[in-house]
Amino acid sequence: MTSPTLTPARTHFHGTADAAELAHWDAVAASVAERLALDALARDRANAQPFAEAQLLKDAQLTTLLDPAEYGGGGAHWESALRAVRILARSDASIAQVLGYHYVNEANIALVAPPAERERWFRATVAGRWIWGDSVNPVDPNLSLTVDGDGYRLNGFKRYSTGSGVGEALLINAVVEDGPDAGAFAFLVLPYGHPGVELVDDWDNLGQRLSASNTVTYRDVRVESEHLLGFGTDEPIQSFVTPAIQLVFGNLYLGIAQGALAQARELTNARANSWFLSGVATYSDDPFVRRLYGELVSRTAAVEALADRVNRRFDEVISRGADVTAEDRAEIAIEIAQLKVVASDTATDVAHRVFEATGTSSTANRVGLDLHWRNIRTHSLHDPVDYKKLEVGAHFLTGVVQPISLYT
Repeated sequence: MTSPTLTPARTHFHGTADAAELAHWDAVAASVAERLALDALARDRANAQPFAEAQLLKDAQLTTLLDPAEYGGGGAHWESALRAVRILARSDASIAQVLGYHYVNEANIALVAPPAERERWFRATVAGRWIWGDSVNPVDPNLSLTVDGDGYRLNGFKRYSTGSGVGEALLINAVVEDGPDAGAFAFLVLPYGHPGVELVDDWDNLGQRLSASNTVTYRDVRVESEHLLGFGTDEPIQSFVTPAIQLVFGNLYLGIAQGALAQARELTNARANSWFLSGVATYSDDPFVRRLYGELVSRTAAVEALADRVNRRFDEVISRGADVTAEDRAEIAIEIAQLKVVASDTATDVAHRVFEATGTSSTANRVGLDLHWRNIRTHSLHDPVDYKKLEVGAHFLTGVVQPISLYT
């Protein structure tokens, strides 16, 4: 009798997290968030590359949470990773962004790399405790990748390269211009300090100031075959990188809203006296203040319930590996788009309106309540939420789905 041929699983993702796993990683993330909260505002103002913060993530083993256990990783699930991003975002959304992008960038090992190459990448990542930054901004297509012997030459630049300032691995997307693979969409991974790669420390924006989202320039960079992670294909499972990053956004925004509410509650409860027309002793007793919090807390709780549901659904769908269909991918992408819409709008509104309850004193620079608003206002512009609303509405009305891209 002939033995069946065994083919490698398309990814190592399988099943969903149990309560013990979620509790463990929630506690780990909460401990790191507590440490980050001690000086989040001061670090934001210093606007320095977050090397020390990246080390905190590594020491807590958050960076290897999703890696296969057989290679020394945490062997955990996306739900645990996404909740960790959310928890960190309550204290420091910049560092939460670095971690979330790392998870998605590194996931390309499972989604893109040939099966025979995955162990090499995973072992190197775990052993080196790598953080994966990226240089893939799809609306900034200023890269030239040409064949050079048995490798390539890379020239050009990319802006908004999150994590590039502190990551040991830099994920780069570029289209091959010539040779037998001309037109192929290449996934490249270069190590920190690779010759010809210059990290331009120019990220000085309103918010997310410690996300290491600087510009990267490439001047006659030699790319060896060992730096090629793989090429883009039309496999539905490979395109999960976009739903994954959009799901990171939804949890990031939710965490920002929760952080804004937590700080605003402390400020409101600490306010002395009350508005003279209120007829109550303190601002926390004011019916208008209570009504405001009632609305904002309820909306945030609704977003959390949706995020929890979609996070688990993502694990269920991505676990299908090579069996996942285009229809599966479209369905989960729409659910994630729904979360992106309500998380973005809710967090922006929450971070803005809490000032109505905390008063003029909370606008003092030393208080730093504005950090939540600056962060959500900056990152929510990553891609227009109106187009996510169009995706959801078009699908609801006619069942149409958007063409697959690095934004949809």
